[in-house]
Amino acid sequence: MQEIKKYIEENKQRFLDELFELLRYPSVSADPKYKSSMLETAAFVAEKLKAAGADRVEVCPTAGYPIVYGEKIIDASKPTVLIYGHYDVQPPDPLELWQTPPFEPEIRDGKIFARGACDDKGQFYMHVKAFELMMKFDSLPCNIKFMIEGEEEVGSDNLGEFVKTNNERLKADVVLISDTAMISLENPSLETGLRGLSYLEVEVTGPNRDLHSGVYGGAVGNPATILCQMIASLHDPNNHITIPGFYDDVENLSDEERDMLNAAPYNEDEYKADLGVDELWGEQGYTTIERTGIRPTLEVNGIWGGYIGEGAKTVLPSKASAKISMRLVPNQQSDKITQLFKDHFEKIAPKNVKVKVTPHHGGEPVVTPTDSIAFKAAEKAIEESFGKKPIPTRGGGSIPIVSLFEKELGIKTVLMGFGLDSDNLHSPNEKFDVANYFKGIETIPLFHKYFAELSIK
Repeated sequence: MQEIKKYIEENKQRFLDELFELLRYPSVSADPKYKSSMLETAAFVAEKLKAAGADRVEVCPTAGYPIVYGEKIIDASKPTVLIYGHYDVQPPDPLELWQTPPFEPEIRDGKIFARGACDDKGQFYMHVKAFELMMKFDSLPCNIKFMIEGEEEVGSDNLGEFVKTNNERLKADVVLISDTAMISLENPSLETGLRGLSYLEVEVTGPNRDLHSGVYGGAVGNPATILCQMIASLHDPNNHITIPGFYDDVENLSDEERDMLNAAPYNEDEYKADLGVDELWGEQGYTTIERTGIRPTLEVNGIWGGYIGEGAKTVLPSKASAKISMRLVPNQQSDKITQLFKDHFEKIAPKNVKVKVTPHHGGEPVVTPTDSIAFKAAEKAIEESFGKKPIPTRGGGSIPIVSLFEKELGIKTVLMGFGLDSDNLHSPNEKFDVANYFKGIETIPLFHKYFAELSIK
C-alpha cells in the first residue's frame, strides 16, 4: 500500500494532466458533428493503454463508433478481470449554464469540472493508471482485459454484436466497472444493483400546419396542451404510474431488505439544499433511497413544440413532442414496458390528434451477488483503502450492458464506482473530486490482489 501511495503522489500531476487531455476531446456520441473527436478519443485511449503496458491493443471498428480493446495476459491459469468503461459523453447543453467551458477542464475547490469528468472518463481512466502502477511494480496478480466503448450514452447499440463475435477474446472471470457512485469518501459503498431503462420519444400532431392562435384558438385541439395533459395523466395523485400492467413484474423487497437499504447515511435537509428544492417528490409510501434505487419511475427528459424563440409569436402548434425515460427494477423487461407504454399512450390520445411513439433504446435491470469472490474482493479492497467496510446500495442509473455480459459471457459484474450522486452527471458543471480520482487509483490494485488471492482458495 505504501508503494502504491508513493507512486501516486510522485505522479499526481501527470495523472491529472493526462485526464485533462482526455477530457478536452468533445466525444459526444449523440451528435454526428463530433465524429472526428470521437475517433480521436478512441485513438488516445488506445495510446494510453499501450503506454501503461497492455499488449494487443486495438481500436475495433463497429457499425457505429469503435471499441478500444487491450489486454495483458500474464498466465492463462490465473483469473482474468475484464474492465469495462466508455469514452463517449453526454451532450454539454445548455452551454450557458456552465461556469467554465465543458471541454476545458478546470479544478475548483478540489473538484475537476468538465463534461465526462465522472461519467465515465475520469472513472475508467483510474483503471488505466492503476494498471500502469501494477505494471510498474511487476505486481499484476491476474490477467486483465480492457473494453472501452464509445456508444454507452446512446444505448450501446453495437456493443452486443461485438461481444457476440468476440466471445473468446473477452473470456473472463468477472467484469469490473467504475461507472457508478459511492455515498462519500467518509462512507464508501458498493452498488449491488442497477435499474433498467426504456427510453422513447412521443409526437402528438394536430392540424396540418401551425395556426394563428387568435383565429383558430378554442376551435382546434392544441397538440402542446394535449401532450401535457397526456403526460400528466401518467401519474396519479400518489405519484404512482398509471400505465396498466406497469407494476405487474416489479420485485418487492422484504421489510428486512428495505431496512438494510435505508440504513445508508442520508440527510434529507442536505439532499434538498444540494438540489435547491423546498420539497421532494415521489411515489407515496417509499423513502428517497427506495424511490431512487428499488422503485421504477417515469420521467420527461425533454418537451417541445410551437415557438420557443425570442419575443412573441402567437401560434397554435401543429406538433408537440417529448422524450421520456422509464427506469425499471428487477423482473421488469424493457421491451415489455416499452410496449405497455406505447399501447397506453395511443389509447389515451383524444381523436383530435394523432400520436406517434418511437422507441430509442433500453436495458435490463440487474442485481449483482454479494456472496461472490469478486464482490468480497471489492469489499476487502475498499476496507483496506478507506479503513471501513463499504455499505451495500442500489444504484438508480442504468448500465444496459451489465445484463448483456451475463447473458453472452456468462459472468457477473462488480460495480465499484468512485463518483458521487452530486457530481452533476448529465447536467451542466459535471465534476469529479480530485480526491476520489486518486482514491480510485489507490483502491483498484487492491481489488486485483484480493480477487487473485480469493480465487485460488
